[in-house]
Amino acid sequence: MAVKSIVALALAISSCDAFSSIIHVPTSQPVLHSVKLPSRLFSSSDIDMSRISIQHKAESPKNTGTRISASQAAMWHKNRRKKILAKYSSQILPLEQQSHGLFVGLPLLILSNISLSLMAIRSAALTVPQIVLLALPGSMFSLWQLQILHDSLHSSLLPKPSYQNPSKLMQRIIKHRRKIQKSVLLFGSMPSAFGYYLYLQYGHLTHHNALGDPDKVSLATLFNSTQKNFEDGDVLFTAHRMKLLGDIGPTFKFRDRQITMSISKSGFSLWKEGHPFRNALAFTSSFLFERSMLIINDFVVAAAGRNFFFPNKPLEFHKEAATYCRIAVFVRLLLCCLAKSWKPLLFLYLVETIWSIPPHPACAMFITNHGSKEDGENRCIPSSSTYAGKWYALMTLGTNYHVEHHDFPTIPLHELWKLRKIAPEFYRGDEKDDLFAIMKKTFAKPEFYSCMNANVVID
Repeated sequence: MAVKSIVALALAISSCDAFSSIIHVPTSQPVLHSVKLPSRLFSSSDIDMSRISIQHKAESPKNTGTRISASQAAMWHKNRRKKILAKYSSQILPLEQQSHGLFVGLPLLILSNISLSLMAIRSAALTVPQIVLLALPGSMFSLWQLQILHDSLHSSLLPKPSYQNPSKLMQRIIKHRRKIQKSVLLFGSMPSAFGYYLYLQYGHLTHHNALGDPDKVSLATLFNSTQKNFEDGDVLFTAHRMKLLGDIGPTFKFRDRQITMSISKSGFSLWKEGHPFRNALAFTSSFLFERSMLIINDFVVAAAGRNFFFPNKPLEFHKEAATYCRIAVFVRLLLCCLAKSWKPLLFLYLVETIWSIPPHPACAMFITNHGSKEDGENRCIPSSSTYAGKWYALMTLGTNYHVEHHDFPTIPLHELWKLRKIAPEFYRGDEKDDLFAIMKKTFAKPEFYSCMNANVVID
């Protein structure tokens, strides 16, 4: 009954014209290419970083003006998918076509958002140290919120049109699934301090197509773009902890001068190879500071109706961003009013950031999901999964199965683990990743983002 009531409410909301055009999801599919790379993957703890000898490019390729449909890293995943399906299509296609998260992901999203709201209100009666402790379990709910919204974006939260023998409820959901997905992505991203909406709405699907592309993946390209969607939204995170090609951004005009600044690159410039604790501190500082600025920016966007960090984006982008910010800011202020305190905002800020920084266990998969590992034959591996047991998969709600997700992005989060059982030769079988060793090694020597500076051999 609870799920039926929620679906009915989502249908009612999504039918309103005011929200029917808030979210735009790119639907173009990348062209499949064949990439000669190893099929078995490694985690960040499997490679001795001192022995890596990836063939680096002298500089990024010149932009010829021809639109590339998929980066080499994206093509690597497309090629893996093709090989896996050639052997196991009878087992994997049902996971893609028939599985969904309506009775798993949606209830967990509701549980997460209710829990975050109640914990935020409760924080008013706590001291700041107590709020920090409360944010530790709260960070799990925030990560769950992100992962379930991510599933909705990839059309794996609701039943797909290929779903067989649907009930009347399922038929109705399938008929209105796009509108429901839009409502889930918008309203399901609350409560939050700065939220995951901007990244998911405008930068995640393009990330699947452009990860590691030296022509698209730079801060300058991201902030100066005239496109509605980000070329690769993951740049917003990786710039704090990974090497990127290209110029930095954003650039602001002040009178007759142009000022270029980047909080992420300023923090990254403080890194020193071989000093993991210093680098982890620099990463944590720049990441937390930038996220606090995002909270302020949401208030600015809500008031001004424009995101000044992206001055060249079309008016539609700014209207949609302003709509989200106004609703999100209202929810944040409502929680503060109910609690009669500013502390709910502090709590939400902490739960959204703590899981991304050390020594939180989830940090291990966050900082290593798109590095530049190699297999010993100068062949670069652009993605990694982190396997640390069932407890870890539950805490991250399947976010740790990152290679699996990029291979099959429409398989729901609670089904990704099955790919390792179905196609064991394509994925590692162990569950013994040392999370703290992974963090220490990653912070000791930063890598390029998703093989963007490595030669990838294409068949």
